[in-house]
Amino acid sequence: MKKYILMLAAIGLALPVFADTASASGDEENLTKLGSFKKTDAAPMKRIEQGGKYADNLSKVLQKIKMPDGFKIELFALVPDARHMAVSRNKATVWVGTRKTSVWSVTDRDMDNVADTVEEFSPSVTYDIPNGVCYTPDGFLYVVERNRVLLFPAAEYFMEGSDTVAIAIVKQGDLIPAEEESYNHTARVCAIGPDNKLYISLGQPFNVTPPEKVELYKKWGIGGIIRMDRDGKNREVIATGIRNSVGHAFNPKDGKLWFTDNQVDGMGDEIPPGELNKIEKNGMWYGHPYFGGGDTRTGEYKDKSIPKDEASRYVKPQVDMIAHAADLGMMFYSGKMFPEKYHNAIFSAQHGSWNAVKPRGARVMVTYLDSKGNAAKTEPFAEGWLNENGVYLGRPVDVQQYVDGSILVSDDKAGAIYRISYQGN
Repeated sequence: MKKYILMLAAIGLALPVFADTASASGDEENLTKLGSFKKTDAAPMKRIEQGGKYADNLSKVLQKIKMPDGFKIELFALVPDARHMAVSRNKATVWVGTRKTSVWSVTDRDMDNVADTVEEFSPSVTYDIPNGVCYTPDGFLYVVERNRVLLFPAAEYFMEGSDTVAIAIVKQGDLIPAEEESYNHTARVCAIGPDNKLYISLGQPFNVTPPEKVELYKKWGIGGIIRMDRDGKNREVIATGIRNSVGHAFNPKDGKLWFTDNQVDGMGDEIPPGELNKIEKNGMWYGHPYFGGGDTRTGEYKDKSIPKDEASRYVKPQVDMIAHAADLGMMFYSGKMFPEKYHNAIFSAQHGSWNAVKPRGARVMVTYLDSKGNAAKTEPFAEGWLNENGVYLGRPVDVQQYVDGSILVSDDKAGAIYRISYQGN
């Protein structure tokens, strides 16, 4: 156990000491116990059975997915409400967040590229929209909720039981002001940057931010991206003017952070475009609420002059995606399985529209970069989850690279994770 205490010390965390837990809420009391390596009264972990008729039916759906020659898509796991993913490099565990109250651990124990166990992770914790999951090279799992950030040191080491070491590095109500909590645009995502800091996207809860909220949200980074030390200290706002980013990733070649952004609803089927953006330097502004997406002005702000400060820091999107496709999770490909043309390309998921008269999205896109690290071309990579009747057979959420160089695609409608591999021509 000593080595795990040393791991905590390495990121500036000490094990908490509590003299009295009687006044704490049930969840706070459990976190107190978990942070001190003590047992709780948690029920056994729920396990999701794999295989069966439903899995067979999903495999039939996957036969309809169109991809470039040489690629194959298969069912990897049944995971209820599967959203954003994080992949460990040790046991090849896949951590899966949801917009509900569960985090899942998915393990391919015999490494045959099909999950053997899908279990609730740390059920003694009461989660609140634990969508954002990210894993560090040295074995730390972060879970970002609606208004809290949890750290699970040595998550793989403790994953076989209901009790897992857990610490709230940002306590409940401290990620955003409690009065700004919302049921809308609260699916957070996170990533560990090349600077070893924790980066978190914070969607703003409105369709268009009202004027009276703009300054407050800029201060907190709501409608932006923040970063902090891995122990939750030294919080900074690094980007603003973002409506609702639910996907970001660092380019491993130059360390630049890229992010998707979902744009304003109610302006028609064909406007405004979704966005894929790049952060060249911190402190820049990405257009919201004056722009609804791309260069489309919002109705609420079209007659308002853009403040000079924002105008001087405005960054246009790298890619204008089709309107209302709901661009979510993304990753840079660094594996060796796919052909060379895909090396360092961006794979991103389009979840699909909730309100477009003509449905769109429900596919995986690929964006190629030029020699300067900018977007050169974007095209569909995997599509077919939207059938000829305009019905969604699946809704991709996130794309992450697996340990063998294949990629995993989560689908919260189907409650599944798919694996895309390259078989050769």
